[in-house]
Amino acid sequence: MCVESDGCEIEGCSSSDEVHTLSGSMSPTLKSSPDLHPCKPGQKFRAALLRCRSPIVAAGILSFGNVLNYMDRYTVAGVLLDIQKHFEVGDSGAGLLQTVFICSFMIAAPIFGYLGDRFNRKIILSCGIFFWSFVTLLSSFITKDYYWLLVLSRCLVGIGESSYSSISPTIIGDLFTNNKRTVMLSVFYLAIPLGSGLGYILGSIAKDAGGDWFWALRVSPMLGLTAGTLILIFVPEPKRGSADHIAGRIRTRTSWLCDMKALAKNRSYVFSSLASAAVSFATGAFGIWIPQYLVRAQVVQKTAVSCTYQPCSSKDSLIFGAITCVTGLLGVVIGAVTTRLCRQKTERADPLVCAVSMLGSAIFICLIFVVAKKSIVGAYICIFIGETLLFLNWAITADILMYVVIPTRRATAVAFQGFTSHLLGDAGSPYLIGLISDSLQETYATSALWQFLSLGYALMLCPFVIVLGGMFFLATALFFLDDRDKAEKQVNQLSRQPSTVKVTK
Repeated sequence: MCVESDGCEIEGCSSSDEVHTLSGSMSPTLKSSPDLHPCKPGQKFRAALLRCRSPIVAAGILSFGNVLNYMDRYTVAGVLLDIQKHFEVGDSGAGLLQTVFICSFMIAAPIFGYLGDRFNRKIILSCGIFFWSFVTLLSSFITKDYYWLLVLSRCLVGIGESSYSSISPTIIGDLFTNNKRTVMLSVFYLAIPLGSGLGYILGSIAKDAGGDWFWALRVSPMLGLTAGTLILIFVPEPKRGSADHIAGRIRTRTSWLCDMKALAKNRSYVFSSLASAAVSFATGAFGIWIPQYLVRAQVVQKTAVSCTYQPCSSKDSLIFGAITCVTGLLGVVIGAVTTRLCRQKTERADPLVCAVSMLGSAIFICLIFVVAKKSIVGAYICIFIGETLLFLNWAITADILMYVVIPTRRATAVAFQGFTSHLLGDAGSPYLIGLISDSLQETYATSALWQFLSLGYALMLCPFVIVLGGMFFLATALFFLDDRDKAEKQVNQLSRQPSTVKVTK
């Protein structure tokens, strides 16, 4: 039998000796007493609601919100050809949509990281989701004479989504630990490729069903409002460090400047952040341009014709979206299983698995541009293998951060890692690839063949960046054990009595 805080007796509680608290910890149940009185209906509902706030439910809702974040981000990519035709913009203009989104995202991320380490995290998450949902819905009503408004709207959406990506992993980090945390972060980061793939699929299906591209921007906002409400109701606000058993013992907080100095000295964190930037560079460019590249390949092979009137064919966006969903699932699962097995052989398994997967991915991504001119099926096979290997490291990178950064700095660390990866990665890669492609087309006579080749030559920059990311993961492996041990010592210091606590910089 369970007891509510005001002394009433709650029916329907577990008969076991312990119950879950909001932070996921366990507390002894109280025996029934003659002084207890039956709960009122409202109190029973509240008690039932509290029981639903389990760590597993919270992680599921946060993962659902992450799916929507990335779904909205790549819905535009799914209808990019239609947007180009509607607003009459070239490759660089189309790439600008993703670039302004990422720029606003990365600028806002450190701000939300600071707030996430100091204020109620789930309120910030919900407000961010409500904001981007509202802006995305409004952007679907922009007319063809106001392309700059569409660009501005993507900038605002980036601010809203940055709050979610910066803070939500730290809540999961405070609800779970060790292998459970690895599994839950794997599920959470599975949402990146799954949401990205669903964005292409949603954009294509909504456009075809509604008869125009702007219908693609009216579905994810409705789902976003639902996710924001679920977070407010069912996601707890665990104490920072609760999973590491230091919650309640932290009496002082270090300044933001002190946190940044500590992170800058953390070599594993720095190198893994640079490796993450390489992944972002490739995925940002691929997400925008690979469907376009495959369309141009089919025009060269004379199995399709160039789109001159809207709506354009959505077949390649649908196929690419489906491949992204499947490879995301495979990549995250294979990454989690491989890392768990390799940890039995070496404690440096996390960064080493990431490095090997990155280097392998670069090989198959290079092959895309070799076979695309002759075989679309061959290109899709290379995309499938290359993306699977590339997606292997997403959850592992987050787990590396959790190992080498103490709990009171994690939101700041996640946010600054996001800032770095976007600044050096997908903030510029979509626009840069489009700019190189446009420049090559202007240099030589424009034709369907040269439009295909120019975009391919521009995209060839991605494999070289991926190899560089693999080198950064190898550098992470050199320092991983030292930085992990240092973080564990700091956590032990935080676990002592307040008078003896000393947080090293």
